[in-house]
Formats: sequence, C-alpha cells, structure tokens
Amino acid sequence: MTVEPGVRAAAESDASVIARSRDEPEAFAVLFDRYAEAVHRYLARRLGGEPADDLMADTFTTAFQQRHRYDPSRATGDGARPWLFGIATNLVGRHRRAEARRFKALARLPAPADHEEPLADRAAARVGAQAVGRELAAALAALPARHRDVLLLVAWGGLGYEEVAQALDVPIGTVRSRLHRARGKLREALGGSDPTTLRGIRP
Repeated sequence: MTVEPGVRAAAESDASVIARSRDEPEAFAVLFDRYAEAVHRYLARRLGGEPADDLMADTFTTAFQQRHRYDPSRATGDGARPWLFGIATNLVGRHRRAEARRFKALARLPAPADHEEPLADRAAARVGAQAVGRELAAALAALPARHRDVLLLVAWGGLGYEEVAQALDVPIGTVRSRLHRARGKLREALGGSDPTTLRGIRP
C-alpha cells in the first residue's frame, strides 16, 4: 500500500504520536481526537459541564507541554489514556471543594415528578442528579479525595487497576486498597447496597 507523504496510518500508536509530536507539534492533535471526549465526560461527571470544558483544555495543554517527559515503557492498557486521565485527575485536585459542593448539591436535589417539565435553568443540574443519584452523590462527597479519585477513575474513567496506578503514580496495591476502602464506605453509606450496582457507578 502506498502512503502519500504526510499521511499517517490510522493505527499509529499513542507512543509513536507523542514521539513524532516532539518534532511535529501539530501531530499531538491526534491524541486530542482520540481522547478528548472521554476526558471531558469524566471531568463533567466530577465537576459539571462548564468547568469540564476548561479542565479538558488544560489537560491537553499540560500534556502537550509535558510530552517530552512521556515514558512509553511505563504505559499500560490503552497507551496514553492513563497518562491523560492522571493529568485530568491532578487538575480536579485543585477543585476539591467545588467537586464536594457539586456532589452535595446533587444530593439535595428533589427527584423530578414524572409529569414535571424541568425548568431550563435546572435542566443541567437535574441531568447530573439523575446520572449520579442523590444517595450516591452524598456518599461520594463524604469520601476522602484519594479514595474518590481511584473509585471514579475505575468507574467513570474506565481504567483498569494498573492504569489507575500509572495515572496516579502509586503502587497497584495502593489502588486495590483505596478502591476496597472506597467501596466499603459507599456500601456503608448506602445501607449495605453494593455501590458498583447503582446507577452512576459501574464495575
């Protein structure tokens, strides 16, 4: 197969894209195309839509600035995804109070009546409440930040344990321990229900 100059194969690995972007900065846009939607979805569930817009941009700006430090030998799973989610989670860490306030606000929202048409200015908040669930939102707000990070990287980021360990730069045993404790605290807060079976948290 003949490839025209400047055209790259669609299956180019993340590591190859990052390496190429060191000399061809515009190549980094490939990672944005691959992961921006997933990163934004993760951030929006944690902080809401408007902050997610800004933090998604900050995530890729930071990643671009740090691309020379990316170590492909440490990559697990889906290439650069854990690295990007780690950057996003670190940025969320600067907004801990905002995240906790968001979950507490979602926990206080009344469930909409079936016949009620939500007002425009409450629509976004209600969507968030329905996606997370009031009881779950309250339980998430009460979790220590380090436990919440691990739980939500697995549940909302879709990362495996090794990927979470890479994203947070902690041993995999720490990931397992924090996840176990987070699930235990949620189960206790939710009256014994398994948090991974509830709407808003998937295994």
